[in-house]
Amino acid sequence: MSDTTTRPEPVRLDDLAAPRFSPEARAIVDGAAAFADAVQLDAAALMDQACEATGLDDFGPMDFVERLELLVWCLEHEGQRSPMGKVSAASQLGQLLQNRLLLQHLLTRHPEIHDVEIAAPMIIAGLPRTGTTHLHNLISADPALRSLPYWESLQPVPFPAEAELAGTPDDPRLARTEGALSMLDVIMPHFRRMHDMTTWHVHEEIQILAMDFSTMLFETMAPMPTWRDYYLAHDQRPHYEYMKTVLKACQFLRGGDRWILKSPQHLEQFGPLIDTFGDATVLVTHRDPVSVMISMGTMLAYSARTSQEPVDPKAIAGYWADRLETMLNAALRDRDLLPAEQSMDVRFDEFMADDLGMVRRIYDLADQPMPPESEAALADYVATHQRDRYGKVIYEPEVLGIDVAARRTAMRAYSERFAIPDEPW
Repeated sequence: MSDTTTRPEPVRLDDLAAPRFSPEARAIVDGAAAFADAVQLDAAALMDQACEATGLDDFGPMDFVERLELLVWCLEHEGQRSPMGKVSAASQLGQLLQNRLLLQHLLTRHPEIHDVEIAAPMIIAGLPRTGTTHLHNLISADPALRSLPYWESLQPVPFPAEAELAGTPDDPRLARTEGALSMLDVIMPHFRRMHDMTTWHVHEEIQILAMDFSTMLFETMAPMPTWRDYYLAHDQRPHYEYMKTVLKACQFLRGGDRWILKSPQHLEQFGPLIDTFGDATVLVTHRDPVSVMISMGTMLAYSARTSQEPVDPKAIAGYWADRLETMLNAALRDRDLLPAEQSMDVRFDEFMADDLGMVRRIYDLADQPMPPESEAALADYVATHQRDRYGKVIYEPEVLGIDVAARRTAMRAYSERFAIPDEPW
């Protein structure tokens, strides 16, 4: 599939507002919807169900309950959940609550986890569609580094009854992740053109930030301005500390030494990020903001078919174009909070022109060795993961209602500060 001559033809996603499902996808959507009336999207009910599923009842610090209650309210009143969306939201929140219970159970049995050191991580802070996924996966191909695979991000701590299978091919978390991804491949067959996901695909730590119910991740479930405003109004340092504790638990359970991490949320949280990981090397990725808005708006409008009804591509894209402006302006404002000797700006065009050369520069900055085995692993990843290997998506800003000229003008200060070239639109 790596040969460019075998790549699928580009596709135009002309059903964003009125999704067309294959018979197999329709069966999945209708099957999930059949359970919607029985779902209780209620904080107390979700917590009770998580306790029943795990046999545990200690969630750790209980300050999260206020945030969970607000999130549930936002999903009900602002999220425009479809029947399947209601089921998936309850499932997602339920899993996060189970993860809290499982983490606290592990910490109670092994308090020495708090003494685990997360030493000098390399952290990518950049918006989706700016090369972060390729950079993250490329560096993660180095066997000397520790990363967070998708299955582990979904359930970092195993159920006690499954603990003996952890670290083996029979770990049930692997099969559960495979099943969920297979279902999404049927419902969203073109999603991998925009963002490839596999069980072992390296994922973002924003998924474990969600265990403390304070993250912008929930905004990807649906535009929720009340949740956005609440999250932005609160200091995120306690939640970054919680995330660090989860990483310590992951390291305790599966080993590893130096982490390579990534999340777009870090762009608007440079203060909490560097206060929590004081010896981190932070890599700030940059691309033409208009390209990011169009690409991300398309991706989220496409994925909304799994959860929202009706789907309004212009509302989704408009919300996220505004949201990305907020994030990038925060990065512009706070960039100098990152120590110069511990940070680097990575331009998309320069990275795409010489990805291995950029990684060498990053390793030099981070004082990370690159022995022959690491260099070979990185080169092999590049050789087998060409860009657009699953085919391209044709992006259309007019379908999303994005005014290219106005958005470009609004972000001119950001683009000039980081010398980001405009892409043709």
